[in-house]
Amino acid sequence: MAVSPTVVLHWEAPADSIFTGMLGTESESLLGTRCPETQNVTRISEFHLLSLSEDPDLQPLLFVLFLCMYLVTVLGNLLIILAVSSDSHLHTPMYFFLSNLSLADIGFSSTTVPKMIMNIQTHHRAISYVGCLTQMSSFIFFGCMDDLLLTVMVYDRFVAICHPLHYLVIMSPRHCGFLTLVSFLLSLLDSQLHSFMTLNITSFKDVEISNFFCDPSQLLNLSCSNTFSDNIVKYFLGAFYGLFPISGILFSYYKIISSILRIPSLGGKYKAFSTCGSHLAVVCLFLVTASTVYLGSVASHSPRNDVVASVMYTVVTPMLNPFIYSLRNRDIKSALWRLYSRSL
Repeated sequence: MAVSPTVVLHWEAPADSIFTGMLGTESESLLGTRCPETQNVTRISEFHLLSLSEDPDLQPLLFVLFLCMYLVTVLGNLLIILAVSSDSHLHTPMYFFLSNLSLADIGFSSTTVPKMIMNIQTHHRAISYVGCLTQMSSFIFFGCMDDLLLTVMVYDRFVAICHPLHYLVIMSPRHCGFLTLVSFLLSLLDSQLHSFMTLNITSFKDVEISNFFCDPSQLLNLSCSNTFSDNIVKYFLGAFYGLFPISGILFSYYKIISSILRIPSLGGKYKAFSTCGSHLAVVCLFLVTASTVYLGSVASHSPRNDVVASVMYTVVTPMLNPFIYSLRNRDIKSALWRLYSRSL
């Protein structure tokens, strides 16, 4: 049976990125921390999120801006899914993974943005304990799905460019389904492990979360009862879900670029690189924004700076992904045009 959570007031924790949310904050001692015994402990039922702006004149503008961005995100990714599912020319491993990535982007954005929009409109910053735990769990799940699917997609391009003769055998429908299922299960495991660690927290340092959503790194670091085993689990999850996928992506692109450079003709090099150009753009956007959050939190503990960086990878990145794939990919543009023509 879970112990009812309690809180010790007036203590702050720095924000972190999706990767450090899995990893935990390095400023904590590996052996854990203790709250001062002189602090009063009270029961809590909710947390308070950071408001994007206290300016009443700016809030209507923010409401319209983020509502439009969210609608563009959902509609853009839905169009990608519809185009892939309705066009037989796109029933290939690359576009199968792309449609799953679009679905994960919709979930990733829907985890944080609707609550943020509602808070802006109602001027209400509170989120229930259960709601915060649910948001954190969903955030980790869809964030991991994004991370792992991007890794699987670069593996698909690695096989297509470096081992083209074996591509149809290696990337068979069964193998593609298996890779997607593994990504789903690993993401679910990470989400549930974080939920389990949070449910075991018996007291919190504060109810104030310095972000517009329940950032997993902040929520776990508000604990007054961090233990050695909890920190070991956080470091292990951070290495497994952060460093290993990034290492796989970098190694795959190293092999891809090496293979492309060995192609004698300039046209052949361009054709080979164009097949992974959109994915490379998405990966760079994802890694740059996530790294910005991490480096910003290390250099400065300013909550506002962390919020701006968090908006980039939770709102802007999922919105831009459909544009990157549709503008740089002739097959997607053709499929969308055929989908539009059939709807007339």
